[in-house]
Amino acid sequence: MSDYGDDDAGGAPDEPLYDEEEIGEYYDPEVLEGDDEEAEGQRYGNGEEDVDIIAAGDPSAAANQKSGNTNGAPQNGRVNNVKSLKDKKIANELRTTTPFMTKYERARILGTRALQISMNAPVLVDLEGETDPLQIAMKELREKKVPLIVRRYLPDGFYEDWTCEELLQ
Repeated sequence: MSDYGDDDAGGAPDEPLYDEEEIGEYYDPEVLEGDDEEAEGQRYGNGEEDVDIIAAGDPSAAANQKSGNTNGAPQNGRVNNVKSLKDKKIANELRTTTPFMTKYERARILGTRALQISMNAPVLVDLEGETDPLQIAMKELREKKVPLIVRRYLPDGFYEDWTCEELLQ
């Protein structure tokens, strides 16, 4: 007796397990020509500064928040009808978050900098025989020589930029 319930040993079921017409083509996303150039411009910062920015918080907070205030009146000292991301930057003298580096920001900074060092980025401290990229990154952070910026997103979509030299550990 076969697995299919037939008495003959070599028999197969009369119906296939799936219809050949139901098999669809695999998903193949199309890459638009303009998307590559925009992504490169965002990735390399459009030549503003030669410093990497590490985002902390929720960058999609601005997209998720829909405010009923459409006349552009200031709310908490900020204008709601801001169009571009650069306009959502809070000036350094108006920052409200604490100047302390969180353990999550520290971990991300050390990991990012260690990866950069392992990919032959210039080291900004004296090595003294150290070869481990993570130990070198920790030494750079201790001496406040890390060329990274922490971007903290706020719930209203605005953000604050802090350099590693400004943040206390």
